[in-house]
Formats: sequence, C-alpha cells, structure tokens
Amino acid sequence: MNETSDPWLDLSYLPRLPADKTPAIGCIGAGFIMADCHLVAYRQAGFRPVAIASRHPERARQVAERHGLDAYDTYQQMLENRGVQVVDIAVPPDLQFRVIRDIVDHHPHVRGILAQKPLGVDYAQAAKIVHMCQAAGITLAVNQNMRYDQSIRACKDLLNRGLLGEPVFASIDMRAIPHWMPWQQRMGWVTLRIMSIHHLDTFRYLLGDPSRVMASVRPDPRTSKQFEHRDGICLYILEYDDHRRAAAWDDVWTGPAREGALSDLGIRWRVEGLEGMARGTIGWPDYPHRTPSTLDFTTCHRPGYWFQPRWDEVWFPDAFVGPMAQLLVALEEGSEPEISGRDNLGTMALVDACYLSAEQHRAVDLAEITSGDKT
Repeated sequence: MNETSDPWLDLSYLPRLPADKTPAIGCIGAGFIMADCHLVAYRQAGFRPVAIASRHPERARQVAERHGLDAYDTYQQMLENRGVQVVDIAVPPDLQFRVIRDIVDHHPHVRGILAQKPLGVDYAQAAKIVHMCQAAGITLAVNQNMRYDQSIRACKDLLNRGLLGEPVFASIDMRAIPHWMPWQQRMGWVTLRIMSIHHLDTFRYLLGDPSRVMASVRPDPRTSKQFEHRDGICLYILEYDDHRRAAAWDDVWTGPAREGALSDLGIRWRVEGLEGMARGTIGWPDYPHRTPSTLDFTTCHRPGYWFQPRWDEVWFPDAFVGPMAQLLVALEEGSEPEISGRDNLGTMALVDACYLSAEQHRAVDLAEITSGDKT
C-alpha cells in the first residue's frame, strides 16, 4: 500500500531548516565530501557558503570556481574575514584537532563549527575538542550525516509516534565496498572509525546509548594488499540494560566482487518493536546513481498492511543538508545542535569500545571509555 494520500505514509524525514539561511559559511577542505556533498547540498538548501581553503590551494581554487566561492591559500587567511562566523571543516581526523584549536585560539568571531566525523582520532581527543569549544563559547556540531538519511529519519518518526512500540531488536547488514581515502593508510583504519561509526551513531539515534558492546574484526583481504589494518570486516553487538539488542555486520569484502565474480552489494536495516516492525535499504552503495533509500513498515495499530512510503531525496548528497541545518538552527535559537559535539562523544566512546572489545575479546562497558570525562 503506497498511495501518497494515505496519512500513514506522511512521515517526517526531512531536516528542520533555519529561518535565516544567510550566515556566511567558510569551508576548510576541498575533497570529495566538501566538493560533491556539502556544497551541493548547501546550494540546494539555500545556505550561503562564501569561501573555501585547503592544504591544496589549487584544489580549493577549482572547487571555488565550480561553486562560486572565494578561494584562499590557507584557512587562516580565510578567517581574517570576520564576516565568516560559521566554519565547515572537512579535513582528515588527525588534522581536525589542530584546526579547531587554531580557530578557538585565534578567531574569536567564529560562532559555530561543523566538524567532520570522526571527531578526532579517539574519544580522548574528541573530549578535548568539545571542552575547547565549550570554553570558547563556540557551538560545535558533528557531521554524522547517516542520521539524516531519509529512511533512518523516517524510522525515528515511527518510533516517536509509537507505531513500532517498545524497541526489541535492530540490525544493519552492510555488504558494500567504500571508497577509501589515502590518509587512512597512515592511520591504519579501514572500517570501524570510517563506516561503522555511521551505524553505531544510527543505533544511538534510534535506540539511545547502550551499556556495553562486543565486537569482532578481521582484516579485509582486498585492502590488506594496500596497507596493514585490523578493522576490515567488523561485527558487533550492542547490549542495553532493558534487554534491547542491536547488531551490525559491516562487510567491505562482500566476496571477490572486484576480482572477477559478480557482486551483491547493499545495505539493509531492520528495527523490530513490540507493536510493529520497520525494514529498509540505504541507497548509498549505488552512488553516483541517485538511488533513494527505502522504508517498509507494518504496525499492530493498523494490522494487515505493509506501508511503503517513498521519496526522491538520497543520502549522498541530499542528507548533508541536515547537519548544517541543525547547526544554523542552534545558532539562531541559542540551543544545542541535534548532533552536538557533546552528544557525539557517545558515538566516539562506542567506537573506542569496539576497538577495545575486539582487541581483548570481551564485552566492554561504555563507562570504561568515558570514566574521568566531565563533559
């Protein structure tokens, strides 16, 4: 049943936009995420990016020409323009701390920062970033953009409306081959901090914070030919004290799909409750083809139907409107962003707990990671 006039299909899946879209945004970083996702999404939302800088000035000039921005050789030069009060950072995670510290120390006119995920190299560094921004009075948000995938946001609306009842179990099954970035080799990371972080944050968004996690990882045979790593294929289970469970299989091997065999790629998710069940797909593995994510749900409140709302928007790049929108709304209203730096510490702690669990072959309580932090 998918008639668009049916109110059961009218779910809230788009982000709330600010009333004032005119704040000038300065962009740091000119890679794919900035050039093909952030700036494309901002243009279609009516936001106002005005300037860009990168470690590679020529690339910044190319992106600036494409998107109608002013290009600078360094972000410090860009931030001499005191009209730029919102900064969008998309640099490798091992460089993000020093960029944010420089903004905090030398550019007091900056009011808001949208930082890329992961927020630093680990939980401890992320906590320092949050403390720095709090002390400086800067509103910090994190670009955990899978929360703004249309199917995930619509599922959250189902949970908020009580149509699924009390959550029982959630799962994500990813069989996809991401495009790895060159900086991952120097970090020794493949999946947990780059792709699994989306799924861990999504579980937190839908179900809240778990108490502990159990994780198992192995190297990805394909990426192992390029550099050593531990976290190729990742499996993990999240435990909640009220008996809820969540689990994910992040399989970036997917069989020899690049070595001559046929491929079977996709991301499927599922949320089961006492009064309903939702299942969906994430369209991202088909990028650059525009493939919207999907959602099907059934509920005891209207038994006998599979409801199948559909939309035209896609995760990449349309969902990238959401992280910037929630930062601009927070600045406009003097409120906390939906994905504040402080909230995102829960996701960073969960990632660190997965690494520790996989290393020590045991369940890890989140408190083991967060103890001592006073944020």
